[in-house]
Amino acid sequence: MLNPELYKARAEKIKLLILDVDGVLTGGQIILDNVANEYKSFNVRDGHGIKLAQRAGITVAIITGRESRVVEVRAAELGITEVYQHSLNKVDAYTDLVGKLGITGEEVAYVGDDIVDIPVMRKAGLSFAVADAEPYVRAAADMVTERGGGKGAVREVIDYILMASSRWDMVTGKYFV
Repeated sequence: MLNPELYKARAEKIKLLILDVDGVLTGGQIILDNVANEYKSFNVRDGHGIKLAQRAGITVAIITGRESRVVEVRAAELGITEVYQHSLNKVDAYTDLVGKLGITGEEVAYVGDDIVDIPVMRKAGLSFAVADAEPYVRAAADMVTERGGGKGAVREVIDYILMASSRWDMVTGKYFV
């Protein structure tokens, strides 16, 4: 588990969590059948974490370089309305999103795994790389998860933000009664 005290002051400010898809919400595999149907595998605990973040007042968004109907479906299931697909320059999507929500970069957390994520990671107030991210992405991140992409890394990030920012009890208290 990430150290809750490490970036506590930054975690307190987070209003927006931006996630990459392939390699973060999934293990990075893209499965295509012989008629071009695309399949992705998502971790259910990551999904529950996203719902916890939303209950804590954190907007969750997706910025991904690919475009996939599967991403639309998963985002809709989780109530994620800010979805930027086919974002070949993720900084443009990030800038649009921050402006649209009227927040600053220090109020943003970003989770990535590959080289295209580094420019946004540098703009975010708190950046995370998943455990199996490329080495230079891990080096660019404020923190690295213990879990890999598609294996609960997003949940780990969300739990960290909630615990470090004192929002944990607000959204989980009913489970520990």
